Amino acid sequence: MRVVLIQAEVDHRPPFAERVAAMGEAVVSHAARHRAGLVLLPELWATGFFNFDDYARTAEPLTGPAVRALGAAARAASVHLHAGSLVERGEEGRLHNTSLLFGPDGGLLHSYRKVHLFGHRSRESALLSAGTTVRCADSALGRLGLSACYDLRFPELYRALVDDGARVLLVTAAWPAGRIAHWRLLVQARAVENQAWVVAGNAAGAHAGVRAGGGSLVVDPWGRVVAEAGPEAAVLVADVDPALADRTRAEFPALADRRIPVRPPD
Repeated sequence: MRVVLIQAEVDHRPPFAERVAAMGEAVVSHAARHRAGLVLLPELWATGFFNFDDYARTAEPLTGPAVRALGAAARAASVHLHAGSLVERGEEGRLHNTSLLFGPDGGLLHSYRKVHLFGHRSRESALLSAGTTVRCADSALGRLGLSACYDLRFPELYRALVDDGARVLLVTAAWPAGRIAHWRLLVQARAVENQAWVVAGNAAGAHAGVRAGGGSLVVDPWGRVVAEAGPEAAVLVADVDPALADRTRAEFPALADRRIPVRPPD
């Protein structure tokens, strides 16, 4: 499958609904231009990760207008769309950093509430509620494992996704430029140790004065970087063969030698 990662900047001049509409148009355009099977967006691209004062203002339920607009973009492009993440207003008004995966018919295939919320010089963990479920998404592209940004520092989450059938791990992020070397290292490590593809899309530009580092990556199950973006806004394109994960695991069966299994929660 061909994957397209839109490494976008956050532009706060237009109203929120216009930002969402503009991204929908970008999804349709790039999906058609590159004949994509999957498009991936950055974390909290419509709000800006470090724009904490905007979390509550831009939050909406999974039936809200932004979610409907992104589903319509996936349908118009006839593409699988990992819409990065949005601030979800969930049960009892709790807010979550929620990733969304749409199918080519525009239907919402899967949602993932970020489990590991960032606290270091960040208000994410104070303002949002953490997710509690780690499961793969079923899609026509196979079983896909969703995760977000800070999750990369917790390898057990990715083990759970691999145990649930993932051969392709999708990461949406707003990783800051100051720690971008960690980003690249951890993306490659997650690929090597899980013998899986990692498709990792980061943001670019400044969010409330904090600069995102860009550097979106596609890494194969051997840890080889197949495609990599620079620090500025960009569109990254790569071809991903999920079956390579199976061949890698058969040729070098490290996962079969595990002695401490990790299972997703019931």
